[in-house]
Amino acid sequence: MWLALNIVAEIFRALWAHKMRSFLTMFGIAWGVGSLLLLVGLGEGFRSGNRKQMDALGENIIFIFGGRYPAIAGNQQSGKAYRLTYDDYLGIKEAPHVKAASPVLMRQDIRAVSETGSYNGQVIGVEPQYKGIRFLPVHQGRWLNEGDEAQRRNVAVVGTELVKVLFPGRPVLGNILLLNGVRFEIVGGLEPVGRGDNNATNSRIYIPYSTMAKYFPLPGEGNAKAISMVNLQPRVRGEHELARDEARKVLARNHGFDWHDPDAFDDWDTVKSAETLGKIFDAMNLFLGSVGLVTLALGAIGVINIMLVSVTERTREIGLRKAVGATSRSVLLQFFLEGLIITAVSGAIGVGGAAGLMHFLSLFPAPDGFDPPRIVPLSAALAMGSLTLAGIVAGLYPARKAAMMAPVEALRRE
Repeated sequence: MWLALNIVAEIFRALWAHKMRSFLTMFGIAWGVGSLLLLVGLGEGFRSGNRKQMDALGENIIFIFGGRYPAIAGNQQSGKAYRLTYDDYLGIKEAPHVKAASPVLMRQDIRAVSETGSYNGQVIGVEPQYKGIRFLPVHQGRWLNEGDEAQRRNVAVVGTELVKVLFPGRPVLGNILLLNGVRFEIVGGLEPVGRGDNNATNSRIYIPYSTMAKYFPLPGEGNAKAISMVNLQPRVRGEHELARDEARKVLARNHGFDWHDPDAFDDWDTVKSAETLGKIFDAMNLFLGSVGLVTLALGAIGVINIMLVSVTERTREIGLRKAVGATSRSVLLQFFLEGLIITAVSGAIGVGGAAGLMHFLSLFPAPDGFDPPRIVPLSAALAMGSLTLAGIVAGLYPARKAAMMAPVEALRRE
């Protein structure tokens, strides 16, 4: 016990004697570890925020929009825009790798009026299965059903922001809403989706597709069966490209062009977007990990230099200790622990500083698409493990050099 306390006292006395060099080395290691964890934490917050934005849309969704006819010599349709039709949806719906699909008929020029207010928002006509594709949790009442669609009922489900504007402080279920003068009964209200009070999803009105097509088709000649887009889900996540290609084949067949031309289509595959984003974050983490390892290696070199200088300056002390009976093992242990303590304390300061700064940042509202940064346990464990290894390597060589000194040779040196 006495020997252990004596070794600890000697360690801190030696560190104090070389306080400037020790401080600079410890600061460098702490800065490197803290910066690494902070950057990884910020990246993880960005990854988490984007994942939540994707989850707010729904799971494994592919959005299919109208596109343009390919440029073909002699073809009068070349370069012209085409709209999707309900027949396109029916074909996509029957594709082998498509689990579910829904037509979407959307307009933003329909005026919604209640007894207490009015609003110009998005009115969307969808079929009942749309809720299974998109993330739309019902807060009160119910969602649209097959009977609403089959009988073209004048019913509506509304978002939370619309409720605040049109029915402030009043029950919403059973109330009447006029859409361009047409009466609709509100049968359901949705929970808030996404962040922010102005999220577009929370300001929408959903009605049966058949009712929307009857009262509010897309404006323009020849658009009686036109739709705004198709939302679809693949059977499983891994089949998203197969489902997308099958949808493209349906459009190419119905509109008369080659489906191999990617410029003829306008779609958004959220699965592919998520995979691309994941690869970016993986590459970023790899880069940050490499930077962190280099920082730790430089810190280890700094510790080795400090300990070598310490051994050189304390040569007579080592000789005296060995002359009065100190063993090579105790000398080895003392210098080894000095190097290990420098790296361990530096790493702890870096981790604590990063954690404190992340907690401080979490007190402020994060921008859209970001979550507050947080310590990633795997990164912290990797940093501390690498730091421990660096401390062992940094302390071992100088410690062995000190322990191998002969007492007589050590005492001769000034």
